[in-house]
Amino acid sequence: MTRSRSRLDWRLRFAALSLIWGFSFLLIKVGTEGYAPFQVTLGRLVFGTAVLAVAMAVRRERLPRGARTWGHLTVAAFLLNALPFSLFAYAELTIPSTLAGICNATSPLWGMALSMVALSEDRPTRVRVAGLGLGFLGVLTVLGAWQGFSGMDARGTGMALLASLCYPVGWIHIRRTLAGSPSSHLSLTGAQLLLATAQLAVITPLFTSIPAELPLVPLLAVVALGALGTGFAVLLQYGLVAEVGPTTAQMVTYFIPVIATAAGVLVLGEPLSWSTPVGAVIVLAGAALTQLRPRRHEPPRANIAETPERAAAVPGAATR
Repeated sequence: MTRSRSRLDWRLRFAALSLIWGFSFLLIKVGTEGYAPFQVTLGRLVFGTAVLAVAMAVRRERLPRGARTWGHLTVAAFLLNALPFSLFAYAELTIPSTLAGICNATSPLWGMALSMVALSEDRPTRVRVAGLGLGFLGVLTVLGAWQGFSGMDARGTGMALLASLCYPVGWIHIRRTLAGSPSSHLSLTGAQLLLATAQLAVITPLFTSIPAELPLVPLLAVVALGALGTGFAVLLQYGLVAEVGPTTAQMVTYFIPVIATAAGVLVLGEPLSWSTPVGAVIVLAGAALTQLRPRRHEPPRANIAETPERAAAVPGAATR
């Protein structure tokens, strides 16, 4: 049997990745029922880093070298891991996991808006600008703007939206500083998660106390969130990027809110009004439009990532 036939079909791995990341918001919610948000984030990073450390050992990968690389990875670790993971954990203290998953889907919208400002070569088109407007109209629909955002916790929702904004900011930073790095994606991401773990290890004791007891179900949720949602998922996505390319691999973004909503409603019994699924569809349609680009008659560049929206190929971008 050839190597290509012996590997699990990429569609099955794509489905597995969608499920893992879709259920991550449910796991965050369950984790915060027994532990403080910073503790959930620290545990998530510890177990995620452990998975990548094992993968690096098996593949005999080494951590990247150079003070400059580590300095940029420190910033990336804060923007792509420590800060958004913590914000989502705090947000889910007061908002449903379904809403957190939908807020996460706004990342491509923020990315498109930021790239027009920060990346001069990323020219907007009418379709992409229309997608941006449509996407944020979807956000207003989810939040029930015509009712004055009644029943929505503004602080929690704001944290979730800010968390989704962190990702494109981090992607742009990486694109500008680490594109073309000689280190592998696995090596860079492993170092990034290690740095994020160190950041949370310093912050967590300052704002939380050691739990008097260790509730089992929330603990298992944190372990799964880290080992699967932050560690194993990275390996899955890098494999997809290598096999089918970043454009196809990034399509997982559009399945995450659907799965997060289904998981929140069916498993946690979270309420669901008509505006949530309708708004989510509008958000995803807008996000899809922001990814459309005019065809260019030039060979593709062999770089880490062409745009911040194609973050599946960027080290760290997969660590949602």
